[in-house]
Amino acid sequence: MPYAIMRFAKSKGGGGAGGLDRHHERKKDKYLSNPDIDTTRSYENYHIIEPHRPYRDEIKSRIEDAGCKVRKDSVQMIDTLITASPEFFERRSKEEQRLFFERATKFITQEVGDSNVFTAVVHMDERTPHMHLCFTPITPDSRLCAKEIIGNRDSLIKWQDKFHEHMSVVFPELERGEPAAETKRKHMPVRIYKQAVRLDKDMALIKRELENINPINAQKKKREVLEQLAKWIPRINAFEAQLVPFKNYLDTAKHNEQVLREKYDRASIGLQQTESARIDLANQLYDYEEFIKSIPDDLRRELIERFQQEQDQQAEMRLELDY
Repeated sequence: MPYAIMRFAKSKGGGGAGGLDRHHERKKDKYLSNPDIDTTRSYENYHIIEPHRPYRDEIKSRIEDAGCKVRKDSVQMIDTLITASPEFFERRSKEEQRLFFERATKFITQEVGDSNVFTAVVHMDERTPHMHLCFTPITPDSRLCAKEIIGNRDSLIKWQDKFHEHMSVVFPELERGEPAAETKRKHMPVRIYKQAVRLDKDMALIKRELENINPINAQKKKREVLEQLAKWIPRINAFEAQLVPFKNYLDTAKHNEQVLREKYDRASIGLQQTESARIDLANQLYDYEEFIKSIPDDLRRELIERFQQEQDQQAEMRLELDY
């Protein structure tokens, strides 16, 4: 069964709010940091609540109207991500998907006050539909206090309980996933998943190039593939280095994959899916290593020689600098 997702991210306003404004409201021409965004589909995005001004102005006006005191370290905005498992949206019409986001918006506005919410925009131009809802954490007695609005770990668990209860009235098939505060799972940065997506796409491209090599175009194609590999493999090394801090977690997750499948029934499928997403990272690194091993011997030898030459040149430069 699918599960609902709600996550909070704090922002101190200023440049952070400006960056989120440009991203959420799709004010940029290109999004190089996020390859999942298909700008040809951005016209499908829509607002449940539309901002009337730039985010920074929306935040400033609410703080000033409430007469809040602002410290340098004050959290001025909460960016709330609302979404669900991909399979939930796959089975839903556009009208039903909109109903999901409208109901989620109603839940947040009831909890934090509708006057605090200044935007709720649904992105349909990425892999899975999702909504960014932003609000100022101003209390009923006019204090800027994210800690009181969002709370601590125990409060976040209650937030998730209430969110699931609210959403499941209309969408009873939604499961309540287990929060990190309960399971103690270590969150993987989103950038690592996106980096893996880019590496996968490039690996698929290189594989196709290798398959298209024939006696007629061999020399030219091998040169092209060699150039692609020379750029791709260092990125694999960087990707592997970024996974080092999470190695114990990934190893444990992979080891427990079978245990999870045996221990949890369909009622806990949300947890299994969450774990599987992270287990995939460990498997992807293995796939990259296997692909490198599958590269034709002549290309691999030439690639090794090229990397060795670059290392020798770097070593010579270091020696010259030492002298």
